[in-house]
Amino acid sequence: MKIKAKDTVLVLAGKDKGKKGEVKSVNPAKNRVVVAGVNMVSKHTKPSQNKQGGIVQMEASMDASNVALVCTHCKEAMTPKMQITADGKKVRVCRKCNEPII
Repeated sequence: MKIKAKDTVLVLAGKDKGKKGEVKSVNPAKNRVVVAGVNMVSKHTKPSQNKQGGIVQMEASMDASNVALVCTHCKEAMTPKMQITADGKKVRVCRKCNEPII
């Protein structure tokens, strides 16, 4: 999976198509990502000793194929390519501007 936590992504499909957001968490085993403010669902919680019950809005996970990484330099949505640097490290590189993604 080429998407990591704290990356900015653009939603390509679903009810929130076109929205941008920051990735909160990634689950590579299930190929799912949670994006802040996107794919909001209502969860009914039962009151407990520590917190009040009610209906809570929260982000649900979505498939990683429905989001595209946004380049930090050119601000374009794209699929990054992997490149090996001179010191032997793998780096994600933008396909449009050929700059490494931080």
